[in-house]
Amino acid sequence: MPEFLELLPPGQALDLMLSNYRPVVRAEVIDVANALGRVTAVPVTAPYALPSFDRSTVDGFAVRAADTYGASDSLPAYLRVAREVPMGAEAGFTLQSEECALIHTGGMLPAGADAVVMVEHTQYAQASMVEIQRAAAPGENVLKTGEDVAQGEEVIPAGKRIRPEEIGGLMALGITRLQVAARPRVGLVSSGDEVIPPESDLKPGQVRDVNSYSLSALVERAGGAPVRYGIAPDRLEALSEAAARALAECEMVVITAGSSASARDLTAQAIQSLGEPGVLVHGVNVKPGKPTILAVCGEKPVIGLPGNPVSALVIARLFVVPLIEKLLGLAEHAPAPSLSARLSLNLASQAGREDWVPVRLVQDDQGYLAEPVFGKSNLIFTLARAHGLIRIPADANGLSAGELVTVYLS
Repeated sequence: MPEFLELLPPGQALDLMLSNYRPVVRAEVIDVANALGRVTAVPVTAPYALPSFDRSTVDGFAVRAADTYGASDSLPAYLRVAREVPMGAEAGFTLQSEECALIHTGGMLPAGADAVVMVEHTQYAQASMVEIQRAAAPGENVLKTGEDVAQGEEVIPAGKRIRPEEIGGLMALGITRLQVAARPRVGLVSSGDEVIPPESDLKPGQVRDVNSYSLSALVERAGGAPVRYGIAPDRLEALSEAAARALAECEMVVITAGSSASARDLTAQAIQSLGEPGVLVHGVNVKPGKPTILAVCGEKPVIGLPGNPVSALVIARLFVVPLIEKLLGLAEHAPAPSLSARLSLNLASQAGREDWVPVRLVQDDQGYLAEPVFGKSNLIFTLARAHGLIRIPADANGLSAGELVTVYLS
């Protein structure tokens, strides 16, 4: 049986790969309306100030603040109503001393006004005269020009993943097209004489291809574009040919090997044949996923994953997702969604090895309880029944029941 090379901790293995790899971000221009989840390729600056005019944040009366000083319920100030501010248009007049103007939320302040008194703090004394029952300070209930964004200000940096908030802000600025990182193409190659397409009828000794599809979904969620290259038999020439084609057409290649040690060895040989510097890591000190292969071939990352579906998905989260983020030019690694929970029972672990354990979350009156979902790494529904994973660090012998753990949500 081929021996693994030196087993590296996952963090060290990833650092080694990244130090040998300099991603090139491809860019494209798309409609902002379709930009959710995409990553900016260049900084975005505001073409003008936002708001672009002084506007009211309430329904009420635009006033000169000095005209309201000392006003109260028992001693109101009396101001003449000059006119009503039209919505969606320039105010078109100047407020004089001891005048006010009826204004609605979002309306443009007329020249001369510097505050708005809420309608709840006013009362008509007569048709054209209003009692102001509370003093207003300059700027009260007003959004000033440029208070949100100044003209020329950088509003979104390069390498930022677009959320609904950014889409709203861009539309407010009238920016409807955006330069984003193109989705990196990730070539997925399955291998194994026993592996058949999901639509095929099973014969004794065969299994359906799970990894091509679960990894496609993971790649897509991370922002990549999965490209499936089918199933290669356990022959070096066939596997090398499929991997070489994927490498030529994609920015990253992921190969899932068969379960046998000989299949893992074939994967390493096929990857090594793709270009320099070749295999950097052959074996990671983690469970599940020890037989992971990390390589850079022809300035592109290539990853060999275990064939077992649970191992493949866990390891893909640790290595494939961060590499996709690099290919997208993300300025910082986005933390995985997580929450804290109490562990329901003791979990043993081998010191020196990082373990990832699927857990199911159960809510009780104290918060969340994390219940381990036990199963071998070739049982995909072990993960399907779980809500997330917990990490047992390499320097721990395990975790105790009742201990607070971080659950990284699936």
